[in-house]
Amino acid sequence: MSKKKQSSGCPCGLSASFDECCGRYIDAGVLAPTAESLMRSRYAAYTMNNGEYLLASWHQSTRPVELDLSREERFVKWLSLDVLSTQAGGESDEAGVVEFVARYKVNGRAQRLHEISRFRKEEGRWFYVDGDAEEG
Repeated sequence: MSKKKQSSGCPCGLSASFDECCGRYIDAGVLAPTAESLMRSRYAAYTMNNGEYLLASWHQSTRPVELDLSREERFVKWLSLDVLSTQAGGESDEAGVVEFVARYKVNGRAQRLHEISRFRKEEGRWFYVDGDAEEG
């Protein structure tokens, strides 16, 4: 279960409420229909320190054994997500790529994560596989 819900738009940056947007995937068990919707829901899960959802949406071939978000809960504040591009990753695709920039603060200091993430769909379900990330 998520720790916070926002009524004035989803943490992923879309104007729909959390329940209408990423909450469907995180809390209600609806499968994300595209690679981008999964990526947005994973960002929202990071803003809520929801490691359970992150692990469940991570492809088994690259999924870590555990995900400790306790440090992030104390020191990281996620600020915004900008999706720069998507390649494939639609409802009829089996793979997709999403490029994004996430902005956050660590101990009050602004940071930026630019990632090109790869996704794979198996048995109708999208999974995050891996990504090329640049932080700064």
